[in-house]
Amino acid sequence: MKVLKKSILVSLTLMFVCGFVFPTVMTGVGQLFFNNKANGSMQVVNGREVGSLLIGQEFTDARYFKGRISAVNYNTYKEGEEATLSSGSANLASSNIALKERIQKDLDAFLKANPEVTKEDIPADFLTSSGSGLDPHISIEAAKIQIPGISKATGIDKSDLEQMVKNNTEERQLGVFGNRRVNVLKLNIEVNNKIR
Repeated sequence: MKVLKKSILVSLTLMFVCGFVFPTVMTGVGQLFFNNKANGSMQVVNGREVGSLLIGQEFTDARYFKGRISAVNYNTYKEGEEATLSSGSANLASSNIALKERIQKDLDAFLKANPEVTKEDIPADFLTSSGSGLDPHISIEAAKIQIPGISKATGIDKSDLEQMVKNNTEERQLGVFGNRRVNVLKLNIEVNNKIR
């Protein structure tokens, strides 16, 4: 009976510490010192939240830069079934016919809308999703190939758009991890400010 009482007491103590005290302290520290990050790095424009810097989103207007293929809009259920949303990529192999067809369709649509760009100019990251399917970044090359089309749609000089891409380029983490990349939402907010 003594062992059972000790086991129950230890279990209740650990549940309290690990299930209440630790999460409360971590939430408090996050809100106090890292408020923006703890709340999803939401971007506010004119008093309205327009998106998170951490999650890629779809931009369909020709005046804005397009991001990577995002899982944000992918529903993994059929009509009549219960909705389940995935936060991962489709995870299709490079030999998958559905993936090849989707890439070809996106490639054809982009080339049609941007006749000055050749197929060879388009970096792979522009037509594929990231491992998580939620990457908010594109490569610098993927941003640069969109500049002529956006310049035509907005009337913004190409040199100004190139400067905007530079302004929103993020360096490698700790100088060595990952690649230099452009946050599409931040870039489009700057484009939107120039349009107005």
